[in-house]
Amino acid sequence: MNPQSLPIACELFAQWRRARGDRETPATRPFSRGWEELLEDAGILAAADRNDAVRDAHRLEQDGWVQLRPVPYRSHLIGRITMPLDREARWMAAFGFHPPSDEEARRIREHPWQPELAFLRDVRVTLAFEELLQLDRFLAQGGRNRVTVPIKERSLQIFGEEKRLDLLCGSSLFREGRLTLEQLRCEVIPEPLAWKRGPASASVCPVLVLENAATWHSFDRWNQSAARFSAVLYGCGNRFVDGVGFLSEIFRELGGPRPVHYFGDLDAAGLRIPCRADRRARLLGLPGVEPCQPAYTRLLSLADRATLTDGEDPVRRDDCDWLGPLATDAWAFLSAGRRLAQEHVGWELLSELGLNPPPSHPASG
Repeated sequence: MNPQSLPIACELFAQWRRARGDRETPATRPFSRGWEELLEDAGILAAADRNDAVRDAHRLEQDGWVQLRPVPYRSHLIGRITMPLDREARWMAAFGFHPPSDEEARRIREHPWQPELAFLRDVRVTLAFEELLQLDRFLAQGGRNRVTVPIKERSLQIFGEEKRLDLLCGSSLFREGRLTLEQLRCEVIPEPLAWKRGPASASVCPVLVLENAATWHSFDRWNQSAARFSAVLYGCGNRFVDGVGFLSEIFRELGGPRPVHYFGDLDAAGLRIPCRADRRARLLGLPGVEPCQPAYTRLLSLADRATLTDGEDPVRRDDCDWLGPLATDAWAFLSAGRRLAQEHVGWELLSELGLNPPPSHPASG
């Protein structure tokens, strides 16, 4: 098994590099991370993605890459993931990472670097001299004057490997005051948002973003007849935060901006995703992300179907504020350690009961 193909393994190794990369003596303690914190850092928040991460973590453990420690009194849940000291060399080989030798460090100090890389003479970085030289050659050959392109395209041009720059972005090379993607004339391209146009086209008709795929499918299916939303978008968990700028492309296709409504799981992660997306959207000059009040109202009415959370990521009172009029009821529900998956408001419920529009938007849903 190649851990480079597993998102959770890539994040674990990137964090290991940040923690270990500048060391001059061997580590004495194994590198370890809390499972929930690692998931959040990796942007793995949607239920389906979390399930995949759990499966991948157990595969890594079975193959001897990591050790997993369960949550106390909940042995079926992962509490912590550890990279054993005697496995670090295996991880470095798998990711093609080799700390510079003393000779390489000397060559790095003495090389006449391009201005953007001049800091290399005074700091210790974890890249090999030859790899740094590839960056230097790109800049020396007019790279700084090129047009901006996606990061994977630039990585392929510089290193012959499209994912190398993504990994390096978490290294000491890109710390504040050092190299930037802007200097390499490239940018990170977020995942595009999958969406389907709805029958409603008026600018007052909002677009609806769903956290998970199953609910997106059901709401789109329902909306084709109900005509409440001008488009139904698949947010794909935390990817919506990174891809919220794609809304401008969707608005262009729809004929102009319109309200953005969101519906996700009623738990800590499900509330923090739209909060972060709302802040990012406003910074980009886009409409803010509002709760789809009828959907959340319906979900809260199904409190008897709630499940208990694992207690690893408790909800805060301010997580609920985004829900507006529903904040108090949501806090009373969530603070008791319960959660509701958005899939409770699925196709059968929608087709039987409908989704009543909020009083303030009688034409928009």
